[in-house]
Amino acid sequence: MQVYRYSGPEFSPYGDGKVPEVDEGRWVAPTASGPLCASTALPGSKSLTNRELVLSALASSPSTLRLPLHSRDTALMVEALRALGTTVTETPADSPFGPDLVVTPGELQGGATVDCGLAGTVMRFLPPVAALALGPVTFDGDASARKRPMRTTIEALRALGVEVNDDGRDSLPFSLYGTGEVDGGDVEIDASASSQFVSGLLLSAPRFERGLTLTHSGDRLPSLPHIEMTIDALARRGVEVESPSTGVWVVPPTPIQGREVVIEPDLSNAAPFLVAALVAGGTVSIAHWPAETTQVGADLIDLLPLWGATVTLDGDTLTVDGGVGLIGGGSLPGVDVDLSRGGELAPALVALAALASGPSTITGIGHLRGHETDRLAALAAEINALGGAVTELEDGLRLEPSPLHAGQWRTYEDHRMATAAAIIGLAVEGVELDDVRVVAKTLPQFVELWDEMLGRAVHESPADIDLLGFL
Repeated sequence: MQVYRYSGPEFSPYGDGKVPEVDEGRWVAPTASGPLCASTALPGSKSLTNRELVLSALASSPSTLRLPLHSRDTALMVEALRALGTTVTETPADSPFGPDLVVTPGELQGGATVDCGLAGTVMRFLPPVAALALGPVTFDGDASARKRPMRTTIEALRALGVEVNDDGRDSLPFSLYGTGEVDGGDVEIDASASSQFVSGLLLSAPRFERGLTLTHSGDRLPSLPHIEMTIDALARRGVEVESPSTGVWVVPPTPIQGREVVIEPDLSNAAPFLVAALVAGGTVSIAHWPAETTQVGADLIDLLPLWGATVTLDGDTLTVDGGVGLIGGGSLPGVDVDLSRGGELAPALVALAALASGPSTITGIGHLRGHETDRLAALAAEINALGGAVTELEDGLRLEPSPLHAGQWRTYEDHRMATAAAIIGLAVEGVELDDVRVVAKTLPQFVELWDEMLGRAVHESPADIDLLGFL
C-alpha cells in the first residue's frame, strides 16, 4: 500500500494521471472471476477527521490526530484552517495511509478565501468558525458546489448577527465579515436538507459568548447519527451538549480541550467492499472495526443480512460472507428499507438492489438530492442506461428486476456514484466510468484496494499525489 499525499499537479490513485484502463479518469470496472477471500484496512473517517480538525482549531491547546484521512475533502479543510490562522503540521505515523496531524490553534484571522471544493463539511462547518475571525472571509468551491443547499447556514449566521453577502443566491459563493466574536443565544433553523447545518453550528457554539440554543423547525431531520457524532466529539473535549427535547440542542460557552484523537476507519467507505461479497460470493473482512461508534456505516451489520449475508464481528475484524454470491449462481432478494438514518450508504445498497431478482424500495433518502449531485436522479439515470428499471420516488427509489448490460456510467463528480458503478461492474462486464478520479474526495486508494480485493495485480505508483489539484 502506498502512502498517499498531495504534491503534484494532477490526481490519480496511481499518481501519474492514469489508472489501469483509464484515460483521463476513464475506468472499466473489473468483473469478479470467482468468490472472494479478501481482508483489507481502510483509511480514517472523513466525517470524524473534519470534525476533529475544526474542534482542534477552536481548542485551547494543541491536538494530535492519529490515523486521519488524507483525501480531497480533508485536504481542503486543512488548507482552509491554515488560511484562517491555524497551524497544521504532519508528523510521521505507522500507517500506509499517510502521516498524523498536529493542530495548533492560533488567533483566527480574516482576509482569507476558503475553497470548499465539493465538500459539505467545509462549506457548512467553516462559516461559523470564520465568523469568530477578525475580517472578511470568502467562500467558494467547484461549480457543482454552487448548487448545494446553503440557505440554512447563511440565515443562521445572520440570525447570530454576522454580516453575510451572498447577493441573494442562498448558495456559494458568499462572503462574511467576522468581528472576532459571536454573541450566540437562540437560533431556529430548518435543517431538513442536511444534518451538517446542525453540526456546523454546534462545533463552533462553545466559542460563542452566550453559547447556543439551537432549534430545528423542519418536518424531518436526516442522518441523525452524524449529529450524535458531533455531540460525542464535543463531549470528548469537555463540552456537554444538552438536548432537552427532540430537535433542540443547548451548548454552553465552554473551553474546547486539545486532545489526542485516534480516527476510526471510514465505515461508510467500507460499504462497497462488504457489498462485494454478496455479488461475487465468498468473504470480505474489514480490519480495525470499532466496537462502539457513532458512524452510520455500523448499520451495515444489520442491513446486509436483509440481502442474505452472514455478518460476524470477531474482535476488531468485521467479516461479511456472501455465500455463493450472485455470480456463483445465487440470487439476491428484493428489499424494502428506510435509510433515513444514513443516506450515504444508499448508493452502494441501490447498486446491490439493481442486481436483485426481486423488487426493492429504498426510502428516507430524499435529502440525497442536495448532495454532491442529485443522487436519486443520477442513480436512476445510470442504472436505467444499463437496462435497469428504476423509478424515482419523492423520498427514494423503486427498483424492479431487469437484466443489466455493458455501457457508460457517468460519475457526476460524486465519489459514491463511482463506487456504486464498481459494485455493478462485479457482475456486469463492460461498465465504463467516465471519471474514477472522483474517489479522491474520501478514498484516494479505492482503485488499488478494489484490485487487491479481487486478487488483481496492484500497479506501482509514486507516493506523492495531488489531492487539492484534482477539480
